[in-house]
Amino acid sequence: MRIAMIGTGYVGLVSGVCFSDFGHDVICVDKAADKIAMLQAGEVPIYEPGLDVLMAKNVAAGRLSFTTDLAAAVDGADAVFIAVGTPTRRGDGHADLTYVTAAAQEIAQALTGYTVIVTKSTVPVGTNRMVHNVVSEANSQAEFDVASNPEFLREGAAIDDFMRPDRVVVGVENDRAAEVMAEIYRPLYLRDFPILSTDLESAEMIKYAANAFLATKITFINEIAGLCERVGADVKEVSRGIGLDGRIGNKFLHAGPGYGGSCFPKDTNALARIGQEHAYPMQITETVIRVNDAVKNRMVDKIREACDDVFNGKTIAVLGVTFKPNTDDMRDAPSLTIVPALIGGGARVRVVDPQGRSEGEALLPGVEWCDDPYAAARDADAVVLLTEWNEFRALNLSQLAGAMNTSRMVDLRNIYSRRMVLQSGFDTYTGVGRGAV
Repeated sequence: MRIAMIGTGYVGLVSGVCFSDFGHDVICVDKAADKIAMLQAGEVPIYEPGLDVLMAKNVAAGRLSFTTDLAAAVDGADAVFIAVGTPTRRGDGHADLTYVTAAAQEIAQALTGYTVIVTKSTVPVGTNRMVHNVVSEANSQAEFDVASNPEFLREGAAIDDFMRPDRVVVGVENDRAAEVMAEIYRPLYLRDFPILSTDLESAEMIKYAANAFLATKITFINEIAGLCERVGADVKEVSRGIGLDGRIGNKFLHAGPGYGGSCFPKDTNALARIGQEHAYPMQITETVIRVNDAVKNRMVDKIREACDDVFNGKTIAVLGVTFKPNTDDMRDAPSLTIVPALIGGGARVRVVDPQGRSEGEALLPGVEWCDDPYAAARDADAVVLLTEWNEFRALNLSQLAGAMNTSRMVDLRNIYSRRMVLQSGFDTYTGVGRGAV
């Protein structure tokens, strides 16, 4: 199959590379000439483990290329995927469909034969029908169908998620479009991965419902963690106890500083707005959004309490600022709430993150970047574990404590046990949802 991928952001680039590894001929398109030049030179503009190797392999095989020329890429394509950004619109929480509409208009002008136009971007219910109307109005002679194919990629594990998915969701309106999509995903079908075919609206809703449910699960255990601290329970034991129930499951039940990233904040806000537009408020989702914001602020209070209720004059080492490990993504990361609050309170903040500095320098002004945790902790008054990178899971705690002015650990990911930390020479340990043990 010949595929054009419009957009080389996280979703578009990963999807394009993986489709080429299926054996399809893929052309990835982007208006940003500097990004295309980087990709043509073999450089990957995002951090995703294994993506550089897989991209190089398929470029060398002649199945993958990059261009700024949308018309040339669309000409003769069997399928054109729209994988552009749909950020939260300022002021009202809606998903901004400006880039989707613009892409649809350009695609319409470049169509030369029957093509399936596939929306890969996360979009509100009804967007694919809107895309159909935009294309029809821009080119009344175009022969095409639209399809919805939401992505379910986890940053840091995206290639594995694409190659071995829990399911592939495809929303189509007729057999002809379904046949094209089936051929595109044939390698997964042959390996018996579930391919769910639905109508357009159901496919669009599945994406929002899935992310809202996962965000709810995270927020639920974070709220339970707050109660555990009041009653003396350990949220790790509680999580294990409820996660062993097959109806609940143990994934996304790890208490921490709140969810962030490119999907959950944007998609929960969008779902809430969709509900309001249709006079059916999504009360659980709206509460999840409010509680998640409160959780991030509660982490600031937790750090302040560990620092004798005063940030002013303190030096605090923060380990990890990306929203999760194995990514350089800083979008809506808890660090963007927590670190400015420390600085605003008068603290000197040192930061270590294996991949976060490239984005973090602009987003976190006033911090001092260090190369390793021990340099960051030198003469510090507290160390805060904020992102659970593997590099931070096996620290020499005695060395860390010995370098500090006052050895206090605030473990916002519950990586270590209280006993281990205190036996290693720390004066105090503060976790999340771990009462007086």
